[in-house]
Amino acid sequence: MRYAVCIGLLVPILALAAGPARFTIGSVDTVGGTTYDWQFSGPCWRMLVNPAGHGMYVVWMYSTSMSGSTFPDRNMRLNYYDRTLQKWVYIDSSDFMTSGVSVFPKRAGYGSVDADTSGTPYISCHATFGTTRPWIEKGLVGDYSDTTLPSCMWPAIAVGRNGAVHILPMTGSYDLTYCRIAPDSWPHWSAPMTGITPSPGFPSHSIAASKVSNRVSLVWEINQTREAYQMHSTDGGITWGSPAALAPPDAYGGDTATGFHLSSLSPFYDRHDRFHIVANLCPVVDDTALVVPSQIWHYCPDNPPAWSRIHVAGCNPAHMTGSVGSNATYACRPTIGEDQAGGLYVVWEQFDSLNVDSTTSRLRADIFLAQDNGDNGASWQPAVRITDQGTWSCRFPSAIDHFDDDTFRVAYMIDEQAGFFAGGFPEGAATRNPVVVHKVPVTVGIAEGKAPLASNGALRAEPNPFGGTTAISYLLGRAGSAALTVHDATGKAVRRLAGGPQPAGFHSVSWDGRDDRGRALPTGVYFCTLESGGRSTSRKLVLTE
Repeated sequence: MRYAVCIGLLVPILALAAGPARFTIGSVDTVGGTTYDWQFSGPCWRMLVNPAGHGMYVVWMYSTSMSGSTFPDRNMRLNYYDRTLQKWVYIDSSDFMTSGVSVFPKRAGYGSVDADTSGTPYISCHATFGTTRPWIEKGLVGDYSDTTLPSCMWPAIAVGRNGAVHILPMTGSYDLTYCRIAPDSWPHWSAPMTGITPSPGFPSHSIAASKVSNRVSLVWEINQTREAYQMHSTDGGITWGSPAALAPPDAYGGDTATGFHLSSLSPFYDRHDRFHIVANLCPVVDDTALVVPSQIWHYCPDNPPAWSRIHVAGCNPAHMTGSVGSNATYACRPTIGEDQAGGLYVVWEQFDSLNVDSTTSRLRADIFLAQDNGDNGASWQPAVRITDQGTWSCRFPSAIDHFDDDTFRVAYMIDEQAGFFAGGFPEGAATRNPVVVHKVPVTVGIAEGKAPLASNGALRAEPNPFGGTTAISYLLGRAGSAALTVHDATGKAVRRLAGGPQPAGFHSVSWDGRDDRGRALPTGVYFCTLESGGRSTSRKLVLTE
């Protein structure tokens, strides 16, 4: 049995920052903005979490500075989605740059978010207390960890099953440090574990903790050698095994070696306590790592074999019309999440060789999405691009960790000008960049055989419930006859919205709550049914006053 998940189309909406960014699948909520466009030096950390039974938390590194290099207002910014109100709480409809709230009471940055099983969020950062040190905020009520740790920065965070808080920061000399706050010891840190070898040589590290056991894992990449390492604890970070090399698959074959890029390695524990890593692998020729091509892979030690290839991205290097810029390969920074049935989803940023910013000569990036076939990542469906060749660059995607509804979500930044303004060696000018949560509707079910993302039958209505008019969208994976019909609660057809031969691709029609004769229908429950290719898919519609 395999999970059949179909992706459908919503009318593209960039609610607070209308502009030239386009979305081929789904819609977006603009949750904030920033001029600090260098969100990560290495891999993306967890920036969007959805604790079971609670709302969603999204964080990003924030500033409004348009000049200079100090960014005095830099902070970790947060927005919260309230499921009862069905909206993001901290929204300024007049200026997206002022949406969200700053988490820390002083200049901070380079953090991430996680939540415990009770739904309490924890946000990390580093800030200056004489020296640069990690700092954690718990619960959005000004409850902060102490600042007694030695000087270190870039603290990736993970929260375990029993509420223990784990961080993996790095010293100024690029040595890793692990530390934890035990469940009964908040806000005080344990003695840090240092001397983890080999040292990365660059801020390229991440951490994951299980929500169903006491397992914790550290991963990092060695920038000089392009090797990767992992290190595991089974008792909540009290004791640790030795660092172990993570051998890559033979992605390129022949005399071409395979290396881990510094933007690689995102670890994850699923709800079955299985450990996963997603990575982007680059070819290494004569000890030189190439930017193109690039491949996205999945690793799970429970699978035979442990590695599975998700996606190959590349073009003829002679056709590259610009540079990908600093700390990137052609496809990079993958992150991973799962649905309620255990299906896995991976997103990453991927550059377009023909979409170049003429001001900076940097290529623009889009966001890509792939899902597995319901087999714990042993095989993957073809990837789809959920943004489409706009004149903005979509960067730093973070997949939602878990979701229990029919909508996958990914947070990312839309950079108005390709190339970084922040980060110490600017490639472009300061711009006001929206931070968005992109919603991709999915239908999760079980069916025999593989169901590709672009299969017939994806169906969505927005808004729903609705009064007046709703936009009904659907996807045809191949050309053919299709019929879209609205039925009342008794099964009687009341409105035919589309029918006959149609081309492959996305389609959208509107329904105004009237029947085929133009008469207004009573409020209540209706069903919209798409029939195509021998399949029938229905969506409940609620017509209100």
